[in-house]
Amino acid sequence: MMNKVPIPFCDLSRQHRRLYDEYVRAAGEVLGTADFCNGRFVKGFEKDFAAFCGVSYAAAVDNGTDAVFLALKALGIGEGDEVIIPSNTFVATAWGAVYNGATPVFCDIDPDTWEIDPADLEKRITKATKAIVGVHLYGVPFDFDRVKGIADAHGIPVVEDCAQAHGALYKGKKTGSLGELGCFSFYPTKNLGACGDAGCVVSGDREKIKLINSFKTHCTTADGDHSDVGFNMRMDDIQAAILSVKLRHLDGALQRRREISGIYDRGITNPLIVKQKYNEDSSPARHLYVIHVSERDRFLRHMSDLGIDCRVHYPLPCHLMKAFGDVPAPRFPLGVSEYHAAHCVTLPLFPELTREEIERIIDACDRFGG
Repeated sequence: MMNKVPIPFCDLSRQHRRLYDEYVRAAGEVLGTADFCNGRFVKGFEKDFAAFCGVSYAAAVDNGTDAVFLALKALGIGEGDEVIIPSNTFVATAWGAVYNGATPVFCDIDPDTWEIDPADLEKRITKATKAIVGVHLYGVPFDFDRVKGIADAHGIPVVEDCAQAHGALYKGKKTGSLGELGCFSFYPTKNLGACGDAGCVVSGDREKIKLINSFKTHCTTADGDHSDVGFNMRMDDIQAAILSVKLRHLDGALQRRREISGIYDRGITNPLIVKQKYNEDSSPARHLYVIHVSERDRFLRHMSDLGIDCRVHYPLPCHLMKAFGDVPAPRFPLGVSEYHAAHCVTLPLFPELTREEIERIIDACDRFGG
């Protein structure tokens, strides 16, 4: 444990060095064609990513936040509507409802999986509820069948926020293929990340994807008219070309993430550390490896002193954020979300971590509190 060479939380440069030549060739092809915005490389990526997710259609967009916004817009969400969202998520999930003029209704999370709690979700449904956004947080699929069963009983569509779950499996099916629409972020640190920003919506519903493709390109019609208020939310072709390179390597990267997570699962034995549980029928994408620690600040100092960069995802649940101060107070407490936000810590996890680094992280975790 005398080794103090810092272990980064995430080091994309290791991946980029390995794939650098492929990135340059891909970007060069775009430059050679001058097909820069929503062009042939975007179309090619949409086709390949839809196939990867096990769906028929994909609409590539400019980022994951707009993916959620456009998915809800395609469902007709608007003023006076309510959208149920787990409070334990990155705030962008809630922006999708807000940008459409709807009210986000925050629900609690399961105390073991830290994913959306179906029982808590059900008691927050009202006549104004028009959509549910379930989040596969940290790359762990939520209990889709239970959520879908509740949603179907009330005639409510389910949208998947898959921003951290590229390639995760729920009962043998890829996340993104389960609900009415699946929303992805390709922010650089994601399991499938661009060299910039990008996002995507996938679905088996051709008409919904057509709507999103119209909205993202100003609602332009063939005769030069504009059928509705549209937006400039296209993916650029250089990002699409780079994503196509990374997509070819994604299965291997996911396997490595699962290997490292398995080593953590078996190796970290400190009783002061609580690990996330998940359904045995699922195969998480393991975007983030999150734990609970009762004395979080002391743990973070301990890890930092040993040269290990840990993070907190996320320090404040959405329902306590100032941005939602005008949202009606939750009708029921959100105690699990609040506890989680106060005790969660994220350990380094990326495919290029070395065996020595992994062992140092495990040893540091097990030495905490001694």
